[in-house]
Amino acid sequence: MTRWALLLEYDGATFVGWQRQTNGLSVQTVLEQAASHLNQGAPVASIVAGRTDAGVHAEGQVAHIDLPEGHRAKSVRDALNYHMKPHPAVVLKAVEVPPDWNARFSAIRRTYRFRILNRRSRPALLAGRVWHVPVPLDAEAMHAAAKLLVGRHDFTSFRAASCQAKSPIRTLDRLDVRRHGEIIEIETEARSFLHHQVRNFAGTLKLVGEASWSVERVAAALTARDRGAAGPTAPPEGLTLMSVGYPDNPFTD
Repeated sequence: MTRWALLLEYDGATFVGWQRQTNGLSVQTVLEQAASHLNQGAPVASIVAGRTDAGVHAEGQVAHIDLPEGHRAKSVRDALNYHMKPHPAVVLKAVEVPPDWNARFSAIRRTYRFRILNRRSRPALLAGRVWHVPVPLDAEAMHAAAKLLVGRHDFTSFRAASCQAKSPIRTLDRLDVRRHGEIIEIETEARSFLHHQVRNFAGTLKLVGEASWSVERVAAALTARDRGAAGPTAPPEGLTLMSVGYPDNPFTD
């Protein structure tokens, strides 16, 4: 068998998330059903770098699958894309990797972007890809608050109640907030994240931006180690998994 690293993008709006579910179509199901066509109809299991939730998008998701020997990279990519139609998920690159390479456990960095459309009018072209917040937001205040969350902390206040991680401690390498016209972008990077951590960051920082919260209250919420002390969970449509980093990036040309 040959192990293949896959670089994928998808629109999460029509999926129940990455992981296979009983109540709807997942990205994992679409990929694995496509891969079975390259394995004489036999099931193919996939491992993914980040299990995105329903409605969350990806521009640089990474997964790996094992296929019988004899395939070429281009044919793997093109065949998977053919069999994944018409679903809004595609393989951008397929690269052969060593048999011990793992899309999840070999990863050392994950980067997410959360976008807010900050204007009175609702989105048309960006519908389903942004969180629409009609009240004016102060992006500079949001950025100042974001800086308080960078570093190694107990992020209990920003993890979902259903989070299954053994520890709430994570090292947040970057959390930036920038305005680009009507769009406010929240970008964050870490080795790994807790369930809903980025969306809970966004929901909390939005409160700072609209002046419902002071910058200092974000630090207090972090220290509280209590989910009830932080802001609400932002909707999934604003969130995109941008990239996954590896010590030796298999997708580097």
